[in-house]
Amino acid sequence: MACWIRVSSAAPTPNDHDATRAFYDRISRVYDLLADATEQEARVTGLDLLAVKQGERVLEIGFGTGHALVRLAREVGEQSTVAGIDLSPGMHAVARERLAAAGLSDRVDLRCNAVPPLPFGDATFDAAFMSFTLESFADETIPLVLAEVRRVLRQGGRVGLVALSAPPPGAQNHLLERAYHWLHRHFPHVIDCRPIDVGEALRAAGLRITRHTGLEIWTLRVAAVVAMVPRSEGGAG
Repeated sequence: MACWIRVSSAAPTPNDHDATRAFYDRISRVYDLLADATEQEARVTGLDLLAVKQGERVLEIGFGTGHALVRLAREVGEQSTVAGIDLSPGMHAVARERLAAAGLSDRVDLRCNAVPPLPFGDATFDAAFMSFTLESFADETIPLVLAEVRRVLRQGGRVGLVALSAPPPGAQNHLLERAYHWLHRHFPHVIDCRPIDVGEALRAAGLRITRHTGLEIWTLRVAAVVAMVPRSEGGAG
């Protein structure tokens, strides 16, 4: 399974940004060959759970080559728009071409930026989506990312998240999970994702989990989760 950095951690050095951006630019034209076959089922499951409706305003963080953007743009319809943000200009170019081929360019606002922060106002979106992106951030940055997600979602808005999932307490780590942790420690610019406690991260951010399902990719646990901004919190949407 190919799972690499798509968006950057908080306050990285310029060299960190440059290395990450250059890596993704190099693989942008072959990324689908490397990773999409393994990620597709989980991504589709996450999108099914999120169940975007016509007219909703939606944000994808770490859009990669744009597969989810195409589906989201079709689901929101002609009267609404989708925004996407990714660090890599190469990925941005591939996603832009995919959207143009699908006739959906006018429905998607593509941004090429590091995250956090998110360059959008409070309560801008009804829904947000991340697929194999959150676990690419450093542990200390994940709360900052989710705080930004909550900020840009309206009250009652929801985030759909697909991520490598840490085993529950007492469960044994599979060999591949241990390998991912080792690779994350030793080669963070190549493989910076690792299993995380998805539920705990969402709850710590003040988001309420409403839907959850578990999958596996090559024995790695994957969580597909939807969590909501409680109506007593978030922006005035």
